[in-house]
Amino acid sequence: MISVLLVDDDALVRSGLRALIDAEPDLTVVGEAANGRDGVELARRLRPDVVVMDIRMPVRDGTSATREIVSLPPPRPYVLVLTTFDLDDVVDDAIAAGADGFLLKRASPEDLVAGIRTVAAGDAVLSPAVTRRLFHLHARRQSRPVPSVQLTEREADVLRALASGLSTTDIARSMYVTTETVRTHIKHILAKLDVRDRTQAVVWAYRSGFMDQRS
Repeated sequence: MISVLLVDDDALVRSGLRALIDAEPDLTVVGEAANGRDGVELARRLRPDVVVMDIRMPVRDGTSATREIVSLPPPRPYVLVLTTFDLDDVVDDAIAAGADGFLLKRASPEDLVAGIRTVAAGDAVLSPAVTRRLFHLHARRQSRPVPSVQLTEREADVLRALASGLSTTDIARSMYVTTETVRTHIKHILAKLDVRDRTQAVVWAYRSGFMDQRS
């Protein structure tokens, strides 16, 4: 059972999310918070598998709350941020804070449920409809020459696939390898890039200009 904490200042949004999530046989809502401060407190006490986090809230915003939650001792909760396209600068901060995934608030119920499961499994939720646009916008503002990082050809392919929004399973299927092989490649990529997680690897891919290169 995947446990979920909802952090959003809109009570109607929380109510809708709870009804959607609790209707799934493998998901359950274990708590709700109306601001980032209470969200951090509940995340520390309840240790849910996934925190579904709003960004703009009173008392404490979702960005600073995310930063503290991902810094909790392992096993720490994964953070799935709900966002909109008109919050590019705020989302940049959330990426830097270590959020594990991003979805639009108008995402379909199916996409939200799938996103929670994906994040809980350790994959980044990097929907092309959301994250590629955001990362491209960020890349145009802060792109720089690609640092000298020696990725193998297969590792480079895996990183491009991650940055395109594919899950571990999708990558394995497209490359005709096992998911364990993909996870091994990702582990090597993170070590070579000196980044914390898959989301940070995707940020690196866009910010560095890696995604503008031709294979």
